[in-house]
Amino acid sequence: MIDILRRLLAPTPDRLAPPDARLALAALLVRVARTDGLYSAEEVERIDRVLALRHGLDAFAAARLRADAEAVEAEAPDTVRFTRALKEAVALEDRAALMTALWSVALADGFRDAHEDQVLRLVSNLLGLTDVESALARQRAEQE
Repeated sequence: MIDILRRLLAPTPDRLAPPDARLALAALLVRVARTDGLYSAEEVERIDRVLALRHGLDAFAAARLRADAEAVEAEAPDTVRFTRALKEAVALEDRAALMTALWSVALADGFRDAHEDQVLRLVSNLLGLTDVESALARQRAEQE
């Protein structure tokens, strides 16, 4: 985990290898879930489900990845570096799905928080997505 933090904190981070990209995605999901100051069981379950579906993991492996991501997220200083690293690791056509996953975590606890909205607007912009694409991702997440 220290290695991924060192790479994310480099002035110009290198492209992440797939395992590190998975961990960075998971950490960003955790960051979004913790943004409102409440890290609910519903959000944890949603993160595990997103990780399992996105990466073909069983429940145990998804929970282990989330636990590792919680440690990374707690040590990482800013959302911008996670997002920039993910932008390099995730193809443009997959970023909308990533945004849907982020919205699904933010909405999992049943509350729409202004701080979460702000972080998701920042993340969407950093991923190179428009406000319209983010809104469509939110709508897809709401329909899940």
